Amino acid sequence: MNELMREKILRNLEQNSRINVGDLAIMLGVSEAEVANEISLMEKEHIICGYTTLINWDNTSKEIVTALIEVKVTPERGMGFDTLALRVSKFSEVTSIYLMSGGFDFMVLIEGKSMKEVSRFVFEKLATLETVLSTSTHFVLKKYKDHGVDLVEEKTDERMLVSA
Repeated sequence: MNELMREKILRNLEQNSRINVGDLAIMLGVSEAEVANEISLMEKEHIICGYTTLINWDNTSKEIVTALIEVKVTPERGMGFDTLALRVSKFSEVTSIYLMSGGFDFMVLIEGKSMKEVSRFVFEKLATLETVLSTSTHFVLKKYKDHGVDLVEEKTDERMLVSA
């Protein structure tokens, strides 16, 4: 299967990971077997790394605090940033970690039950790592869009227009 077809499969799965393979095959004009084989191959190649559900936790009764932590580090000789990134990624609180350009090295996204729990993670686990020079924690106050999905409905102004 060509690269364009692979990209179309990936784009469709990215928008709706629950899309039926048969429906996807019809949309792409190929057989179900071709689509299923290509998806399986991309899973084995670690192009498709998993299937997730996007949940707007603000609309549930569960309290979740999300924080973005900027981390400045000293890279390890011969290892660069990879060793530390893998170590940090193993913490259960960490949902994502990215190597960044700019004023800091990593952006670490974490979730906790409270601001206190997030703070404890930072000062007990993250900041104590030997190569970590500094951290800066930013708490998410409200999510408007996540992974390309609008989480807040646009409100319409229901007031009557009065003109003089």
